[in-house]
Amino acid sequence: MERVWTLSEKLVIEAPAERVYALVGDPRRMAEFSPECFSVWGRGERVGDRFTGWNRRAAFVWFTTCRVVAASPGREYAFDVHSFGLPVARWGYRLSPAPGGTEVTEFWEDQRREGWRGRLVETLGLLFSGTPAGDRAERNRAGMRATLRNLARALA
Repeated sequence: MERVWTLSEKLVIEAPAERVYALVGDPRRMAEFSPECFSVWGRGERVGDRFTGWNRRAAFVWFTTCRVVAASPGREYAFDVHSFGLPVARWGYRLSPAPGGTEVTEFWEDQRREGWRGRLVETLGLLFSGTPAGDRAERNRAGMRATLRNLARALA
């Protein structure tokens, strides 16, 4: 099977974009929605802000450092994830008007590319999260679906 480097999931949520953004644009709230994230330290509201995300899956616990790269209220929020200074992924949310509310697109782009740095961060990911790099996309897809459903419930 060929490795998946990008993916996205969409859901129409019955809430205005401003209300949706208030939740996704504050990473400290992510623990309420994500099946992996259980805590966020720091503020991540403006482009350039940094925060630390703490994640858990079964017996595995790990942290990542993140930097906000897009923060457009009501439209888009995104951040780059690093582990020990090495690029891991870009995560984000795009919001657009839809009949009955806001279409929320959660997206992920794997940034662990070729070379020794890519191999090193893939190895670190396996050690800390227990997930081989080639399996991360499918695990993320399931997590995105759960996150979007939980977000919709919170805004109901």
